[in-house]
Amino acid sequence: MNAILQVNAEDMDAVVQPGVTRKALNTHLRDTGLFFSVDPGADASIGGMAATGASGTNAVRYGTMKDNILALKAVLPSGEVVTTAARARKSSAGYDLTRLMVGSEGTLGLITELTLRLRGIPEAVSAATCSFPSVEAACNAVIVTIQYGLPVARIELLDALQVRAVNAYSKLSLPEAPLLLLEFHGSEAGVAEQAQAFGEIASDMGGTGFTFTTREEDRNALWQARHDAYWAGLQLRPGAKGLSTDVCVPVSRLADCVTAAQDRLASAGMMAPIVGHVGDGNFHCLLLVDMDNHAEIDQAEDFIGWLNDLAISMGGTCTGEHGIGQGKAKYLERELGPGAMTMMQAIKRGIDPLGILNPGKMGLT
Repeated sequence: MNAILQVNAEDMDAVVQPGVTRKALNTHLRDTGLFFSVDPGADASIGGMAATGASGTNAVRYGTMKDNILALKAVLPSGEVVTTAARARKSSAGYDLTRLMVGSEGTLGLITELTLRLRGIPEAVSAATCSFPSVEAACNAVIVTIQYGLPVARIELLDALQVRAVNAYSKLSLPEAPLLLLEFHGSEAGVAEQAQAFGEIASDMGGTGFTFTTREEDRNALWQARHDAYWAGLQLRPGAKGLSTDVCVPVSRLADCVTAAQDRLASAGMMAPIVGHVGDGNFHCLLLVDMDNHAEIDQAEDFIGWLNDLAISMGGTCTGEHGIGQGKAKYLERELGPGAMTMMQAIKRGIDPLGILNPGKMGLT
């Protein structure tokens, strides 16, 4: 099911089947002046991205899958096919069934068709990098940037360990210090103005080496290196497996959360590069673990649990985009409370009374 069924260029939307991949869709759209903005890094299927509520590097400006799906069709456990919404840009008709299905991880239905919001390809794009003396300083620059209302399209954090890994894997020569990688979209004048404004913010926060480029090949090299961060991280400890976890906190608590995570990792002697979509307060730790060492596995699981609880205590979530699945199911009630769990369980049982769709996912049966 990988057909692109419609492209409605005047309405800036497209109708696709769930097997269409992100890159295939954007290749198909390139002559229309439009693109699909959600970029999780991998060339994921649109249906999978919807089921997991994916986001990625562009979310700070363009939103997540929940913001970019106008409607969908799904097959319920009963075999009935439902349409969750019309193609209109907004509606106040009934429950928001579209968002109920997005991020439901296959527990409520099988998605068969999606109507997607498209965006105009910007006139000008520039990418920028800036190094900082500490992760805290980089996070503080992010906080001020967001509070200032600067419309950055992407703003990514790489800690010093992740920069070292990226340099080795992608043959780059970035300063091996905490780094912010940004992208600005708009007119040529607007992009230059945004870059200048961020440069001033970064300087106030101790940032150094701020550079930006509009050359497509340079931009692509930087973002490919960012998308390859997982593979780069694995090279830091050959033979180890990467256990990736993410949390998301209000952006005002970002510096506190990332710094606490770094301190905890250092005190435990764990190797775990940090990277994140920090414009949303979302970051990832890649724990490099010897899977033959049970003590290391227990240590990694303890850290993940501690980080989940820390994020929740800061008014955040135990997962910004990885999903609950089964591994984080026990944290969902801590985050939302028993009332919300009872409500979700009632929805699950009402739609899937026999429990045939992904039983156990998100703690629902």
